[in-house]
Amino acid sequence: MKNQNGTFKDWANANVSRQIEDTVLYGYYTLYSVILFCVFLWIPFVYFYYEEKDDDDTGKCTQIKTALKYTLGFVVICALLLLIGAFVPLNVPNNKNSTEWEKVKFLFEELGSSHGLAALSFSISSLTLIGMLAAITYTAYGMSALPLNLIKGTRSAAYERLENTEDIEEVEQHIQTIKSKSKDGRPLSVRDKRTLKQLEERLRALKKRERHLEFIENSWWTKLCGALRPLKIIWGIFFILVALLFVISLFLSNLDKALHSAGVDSGFIIFGANLSNPLNMLLPLLQTVFPLDYILITIIIMYFIFTSMAGIRNIGIWFFWIRLYKIRRGRTRPQALLFLCMILLLIVLHTSYMIYSLAPQYVMYGSQNYLIESNVTYDDHKGNSTLSVPKRCDADAPEDQCTVTRTYLFLHKFWFFSAAYYFGNWAFLGVFLIGLVVSCCKGKKSVIEGVDEDDSDISDDEPSVYSA
Repeated sequence: MKNQNGTFKDWANANVSRQIEDTVLYGYYTLYSVILFCVFLWIPFVYFYYEEKDDDDTGKCTQIKTALKYTLGFVVICALLLLIGAFVPLNVPNNKNSTEWEKVKFLFEELGSSHGLAALSFSISSLTLIGMLAAITYTAYGMSALPLNLIKGTRSAAYERLENTEDIEEVEQHIQTIKSKSKDGRPLSVRDKRTLKQLEERLRALKKRERHLEFIENSWWTKLCGALRPLKIIWGIFFILVALLFVISLFLSNLDKALHSAGVDSGFIIFGANLSNPLNMLLPLLQTVFPLDYILITIIIMYFIFTSMAGIRNIGIWFFWIRLYKIRRGRTRPQALLFLCMILLLIVLHTSYMIYSLAPQYVMYGSQNYLIESNVTYDDHKGNSTLSVPKRCDADAPEDQCTVTRTYLFLHKFWFFSAAYYFGNWAFLGVFLIGLVVSCCKGKKSVIEGVDEDDSDISDDEPSVYSA
């Protein structure tokens, strides 16, 4: 709506500006409502439906009823979040002696004046907080694990198969040694029976591993991966450079808030950027040429998705110290896939605030400029003159000259969420550094890593060609 010299375009009058802002706001209402529907209704219902489907004696109607019963709990949680956000006003009544009815009336006036913004903002911020925890756990680790795994590659299938064959021969030799003790008719001791049972289970696992290694060694996918090995190394170097760019930008932005923000009570809101970071300078510049900024934002989001999936695949899905599911290509349970979808949905939701942390100027005002009066002195005529000079919009700009983005209003409606995001960014940086050290110290991954754990309903007798 503004020119680069800081003036409004001819068509951008007050009414048109307000219509555009309302349209964008209602667009966010719609998209965020879809997210609430997926997180609190659709994904829980499908998850519990598949949980009931595991029981063969359960009919379709019983599965649907049970799934709806458990899903009702998530709907109640969603309703509570909306009510808390709607009826906890950010402003208090001026009259301390007001009656209870006047206080209730004030709550509804606050709700009506914000068009439900606070209610939806509180719910989305709560989900974003959960997404922040998922990003700290999975995305931060994935940002270091994905590029280093691409650079290091996997172990040779032929070499692993040779090692596995040696292990099979060794276990068979131990089994023969124990069985030889009973050739003369003497029964085996309890200890020998227990050892024999363990060795037989070990032998079955090794033979199963042998079948996988033989299949992988002869598959076309392994040969293709070998041919693309130089390309993987290039992508790994690119991803680690992008990760370092994000980490440096996030560190500078958080350091700026720590040094120059209004404090924790304001949610570490900063008035103007004092320490510039690369992304904060690049995005407003790209916005002047449509659609370069959208392309970069899409690349950033896709990068977060890929690194998050890499982190989830390496770590698995956990509930505190209990591993719930392991993600494996072609071998993942439906419930695990639903968990994966929900985690990625929450992480992408948190990406909105992550982009603000990386580029606060872009998220708040974009490339908007406004005019300020500047005194200019001319030496020849020994006089002064006042000129209007364009300046980049910041928090000190007049409200009628700079329009704050609607997404910023969603992110900073409640100061305590902003404070939590600030401390979460420091935790994100710490986990990234820890993950970087761990990934550097770990050796190459097995070419069939993850196929030994029997946590899938899908049979392991038919190895996936994509396991490499």
